[in-house]
Amino acid sequence: MKDSKNSSGLSLLDYPRPSVAVDAAVLTVADGSVCVLLVRRDQGHRVGEWALPGTFLRERERLADAVLRCLREKAGISGRVPRQLHVFDDPARDDRGWVLSVAHVDVVPLAELGEALESDGVRLASVTGEPGVVAELPYGHADIVAKAVEWMRAAYAEMPDPGALLDEPFTLRDLRTLHEAVAGETLMRDTFRRFMEPKLVGTGQMSDGTRGRPSRLWVRGGQRILTS
Repeated sequence: MKDSKNSSGLSLLDYPRPSVAVDAAVLTVADGSVCVLLVRRDQGHRVGEWALPGTFLRERERLADAVLRCLREKAGISGRVPRQLHVFDDPARDDRGWVLSVAHVDVVPLAELGEALESDGVRLASVTGEPGVVAELPYGHADIVAKAVEWMRAAYAEMPDPGALLDEPFTLRDLRTLHEAVAGETLMRDTFRRFMEPKLVGTGQMSDGTRGRPSRLWVRGGQRILTS
């Protein structure tokens, strides 16, 4: 049998090992702002506080399975495919001990969160309208949210609607309103139109004019979508 010890005479069990957790930043846009989904902790440490959905990795469990489990059990969300975002490894990030967090991110249309938000233990927090709420999240979750929003903004800076947040078809005004919510700032109308139109597919139809003048209607076409 091959010796499992290294050249220093140490085996894997001789090294200190952190706990490993997964945390999920579920982002959407509501009321003109990027929002993150939070769950109220109902057991264990920091009961009653709001935090990102998260859980510890079980023995022999894959990270992807762990994040799906925590979203299903803690937020009532299923059928999604969150992406790995970043590993947060500050030894002081969790006051319970040495815990690495493999953070995940997902961008979800608001309508798809309706059932989850019916629970008193699930809410949305605006990352710009409620900065105090986000800043006070435990376990370094504010850093995870900041990284997730940065990732989302980078994706929307390149593509029209990679999170499929808009129902199709939509007008350029609808799309610009969404992008302004994601970016957190006003965008120049003509510059935005010139950049986005080549990335869209026109339907040949016009809006009904109930919100201003009739406008051309578009769909995302074959663009890459970030999530399921």
